[in-house]
Amino acid sequence: MNVVVLGAGTVGTSIAELLCQRDDSVTVVDIDPKQTAALNEKLDIRVLNGSASQSSVLFQAGIATADVCLAVTGSDETNIVAASLAKAMGCRRSIARVYAPVFRDLSTFDYQEHFQIDRVMSLENLTAMALARAVRDPSSVVVEQFARGGLAVNEITIGKESSITETTIAELGLPSKIRIGTIQRQKLMWIASATDQLQVGDKVIVFSRPEDNKLVNTLFHVVTGKKGRVVIAGGGETGFLLARLLEHENYKITILEADHDRSQRLAKDLESASVIECDAAIRENLEEERVGNADVFAACTGDDEDNLMLAVEAKELGAKQVLCVMERADYTNIVEKLGIDLAVSQRDVMAKRVLSFLTEGVVVSRAKLPVGLVNIIELEVEQTAPVCGLTLADAGLPKRCLVVMVMNTGYIRVPSAKDVFQPRDHVVMLVEDDVVDAALACFQP
Repeated sequence: MNVVVLGAGTVGTSIAELLCQRDDSVTVVDIDPKQTAALNEKLDIRVLNGSASQSSVLFQAGIATADVCLAVTGSDETNIVAASLAKAMGCRRSIARVYAPVFRDLSTFDYQEHFQIDRVMSLENLTAMALARAVRDPSSVVVEQFARGGLAVNEITIGKESSITETTIAELGLPSKIRIGTIQRQKLMWIASATDQLQVGDKVIVFSRPEDNKLVNTLFHVVTGKKGRVVIAGGGETGFLLARLLEHENYKITILEADHDRSQRLAKDLESASVIECDAAIRENLEEERVGNADVFAACTGDDEDNLMLAVEAKELGAKQVLCVMERADYTNIVEKLGIDLAVSQRDVMAKRVLSFLTEGVVVSRAKLPVGLVNIIELEVEQTAPVCGLTLADAGLPKRCLVVMVMNTGYIRVPSAKDVFQPRDHVVMLVEDDVVDAALACFQP
């Protein structure tokens, strides 16, 4: 594939290295001549010196014929403008990396829609989701990135015999805005159908709107008591996002943050988490905050060495599960030796997400669920697609294909059988391996 990477910093360089290993055609653009010179010596790729937000530089980089443009400079504004320019100049898919939460907050303004970018992506958010998955269950399903925050994804274990285990899914009479996506029974996962009947012990993925979470809990008899105590060291963007993900799932969260202003901001922005203003690097503070009694301790400071030290201290104090964020790849080898349960590499989570965008045709991104043979595919409906203008019921999708979300101009909905596919709709669907080609054929122009 032909990929243009804008920015030759740590993230841009790691992406370029990954793409080189895949034998993709890579062009990297950076405004710093020292960065481009170093990268030119290190990798066998095309490197250009210039501003990523200038059309002349993008034209020289061959953006008009690029399959994917990844804007990952150190400036959020530059990335958004550059990705927007790339899309307007003919690039098939454009992605902008951002740090500031405001650029992903749909309640204030939809930057992605306004600038016609395929994805606004946060490395900190991806890292937080990887940590949240480890806290819940390593085999749990995390698909928040597909729904841009407008779709609730609940993983529910059927704990006891009830009305939902006594009949088929079709006969449950679930509201159209709530949809069972997959069923996992022991090590087997499949896409739910109307004739399936749930059993005790099944794990089901349920899609709904966030405001319908209480209804989901009622219908599936979910007990919403506290799930466990999680202590997060470091209230930066990753720590904050992790706390926000888990507090909505009823974990008891404590954040340790040394900076006064940041602590005040965290206390204001989080609904139920406790924010303690203290230096987590001091062992006495960890002891005072009873880190040894924590079910999970996550070290999320901005320094690898501090995270390793904090994780080791927490393990010695008795924390049941210890996680940390890691940027340097060469540190991952010593994590297991130190007794740390999991180190989440920011480079690894970025690499996995980037690879999901290296797709063809109408597919925007594609990933596989951690268990079974089920794919999550996001695609765009074009004017000449066979399904355009048809209802979901008449679209002719294969049986083991389930549309769980449709989004257009920022409005996200769980579709019913009468929903009509419109041009520029973004569709998220679950598809089993052996019917992927048949499902995609319905959307190919």
